Amino acid sequence: MITLDGVMQAPGGPGEDTSGGFQYGGWTASYGDEVFAKVLEEELKPADYLLGRKTFEIWESYWPEHGDFWPGINEGTKYVMSKTMNHSDWKNTVFITSLADIEKLKNSEGSDIQVWGSSELIPLLLQNNLVDELRLKIYPLTLGEGKKLFGNGTSAAAFTLTKSVVTPGGVIIASYKRAGEVKTGTVGA
Repeated sequence: MITLDGVMQAPGGPGEDTSGGFQYGGWTASYGDEVFAKVLEEELKPADYLLGRKTFEIWESYWPEHGDFWPGINEGTKYVMSKTMNHSDWKNTVFITSLADIEKLKNSEGSDIQVWGSSELIPLLLQNNLVDELRLKIYPLTLGEGKKLFGNGTSAAAFTLTKSVVTPGGVIIASYKRAGEVKTGTVGA
């Protein structure tokens, strides 16, 4: 979930992530509708998850008690990238500490691995070409401040649109698959 200006911080609620004095938490709340709910239902199918520590801490305090909304969230393996945390009572949680651990996961057999939130982890994945697919929900607003999805250091890469829909509220939901290197040339040639 991102804004038109790329902000991904605290989409779910006012207290979700106030770091840096962020005051717009819950900015997705007014955009829910039947089209969005249908797409979300498809994306909330069981999977494994790769999360940064801060996102994991938010999830760990919420999802174990709200799994009825997200079938499979408690059963899916949560891989948590952290150098400071190494234990959780939330079942199916595995802590990893390095880029090599992520590369090993990416190259292993098993469920798809989804990344939600994790504003520090996603840039690391993008910088190291470890993203096969982007599923973006682009909301029709700008916030001007907050943690951004794409920043300096993102590797150049081409993606191909595989699926898209626009909700009645103007949210663009688009899936992109990795399509190799960026091709350059002259416009109109």
